[in-house]
Amino acid sequence: MVGEGVLLESLAHSDITEVLSVSRKPTGRSHPKLKEYIVADFLSLPENDEKLTGYDAVFFCAGISSLGIKEPEYRRITYDTTLAFARAVTPSPKISFVYVSGSGTDSTEKGRIMWARVKGKTENDLMKLPFKQAFGFRPGFMEPVQGQKNVLSFYKYILWMAPVIRFIAPNMINTLQEVALAMIEAAQNGYEKNVVEVKDIGILARRARQR
Repeated sequence: MVGEGVLLESLAHSDITEVLSVSRKPTGRSHPKLKEYIVADFLSLPENDEKLTGYDAVFFCAGISSLGIKEPEYRRITYDTTLAFARAVTPSPKISFVYVSGSGTDSTEKGRIMWARVKGKTENDLMKLPFKQAFGFRPGFMEPVQGQKNVLSFYKYILWMAPVIRFIAPNMINTLQEVALAMIEAAQNGYEKNVVEVKDIGILARRARQR
């Protein structure tokens, strides 16, 4: 869901000339800017994969829920896969890496909540790699963008709550357009924080709209 929203905004953005979608299955979309690289298992990608060279930014939006999954498997899918992909794109000072983790991620890696520890370690270790800048994006509730095909099934029951959440707890919600614009802005122009919370996403999105 997040990846599709970011993809749509990236394709529409005037500063972006080419987008490479790396996923396990085709997007089902056609666009002059869009190229696709189908990979069955991200852990199988070689380091310094030539097909991933020539890009300015990585927007890593893959992930799963921790419900019903034990820590070793969750760590393999969340941490190992992300770091393997980061190494495959050849970390360098010319590339920004944006990792979508989630609100509540634990930077100390020592908390009681398993998924938060694993995502915290993922953020921390990405930031140790020699990228231009690596970001841990921590959105909260996200409203889909127009034209999305992949929306979590339970959203049809809760989307009506979005205006209420925005009114009562504005620091718990973003639109996916805001998330995408914030990712593009951070990749292009940097940000003073590596950990980007809901409020920061709003700030970055506003900066992007003002340019």
